[in-house]
Amino acid sequence: MYDILDFDANFAAYCEKWMQMNKGRFANIEQMEDAMPDVYMHWLSSPAAFLGGEKPEEYFQKYDDAPMLVNWVAEYEAAGVPVPDVLLERITDLGQKSVRPLIRAAADPDNPKGLRVTALNLLKEIDCGEAPMETCFAIIDRREGEDEVADVAAELLQNIGDACVPDILSRIDEVSDEARETYLDVLCNFPGDERIFTSLMAAFDAHPEKLAMYASLLGKLGDDRALEPLYESLKQPDINYLDYLEVRNAIEMLGGTVDGERDFSGDPYYETLKGV
Repeated sequence: MYDILDFDANFAAYCEKWMQMNKGRFANIEQMEDAMPDVYMHWLSSPAAFLGGEKPEEYFQKYDDAPMLVNWVAEYEAAGVPVPDVLLERITDLGQKSVRPLIRAAADPDNPKGLRVTALNLLKEIDCGEAPMETCFAIIDRREGEDEVADVAAELLQNIGDACVPDILSRIDEVSDEARETYLDVLCNFPGDERIFTSLMAAFDAHPEKLAMYASLLGKLGDDRALEPLYESLKQPDINYLDYLEVRNAIEMLGGTVDGERDFSGDPYYETLKGV
């Protein structure tokens, strides 16, 4: 049903011909690379043989069926062909018409990761209000370990704003450690509720093996009551260099200071940085 046309490959071929024809105009490859945005815009606005003479920038403009366009993205993903930017731009141009189809694509755990991530990223570009919030919660609640879909869902929650805070706080004690970390990262963008500081401090105390991450979140939250426990964590005789850096940075973000230097000779991360 859908034509899966490789816009990227056709632009690459166009670029190759353009470079051969124009290489004498440029002193070096950097100058040629600087011209690429203009080359791309010219390609977009020029009739293309692979589109039967249509201009790439106009190819998807004739469609206003948002569910169909989102399905078209799914077909591209399934075929392993890069999704054309002009297709994604058309979906966002349709605004509210695209919100529900994108939410459905993101919400289905059986959909490929690429499609779900693309759908969430497009929702970030549309003024969709709180509509995707429950979908984001469902994605993050199921998080186990590394999860790009959950990461993008968290970014979307941040875009939605502090309307997400009460619902996150109501579930944060019932989810996995991985999901809780994700939610705390979101909550740190919306200081003001005492429960956020309490939850973050509880996680900081419960997970000394993740000192760097939780110190970073405390710095981000901006509550200077965290200074004392952060100073205490610096006293650990076996603190590694990465943790030390993150704790020191958090202290400085909160208005504190760290005097003196510690010897981290032999620490792998320290030795790597020293050798750079």
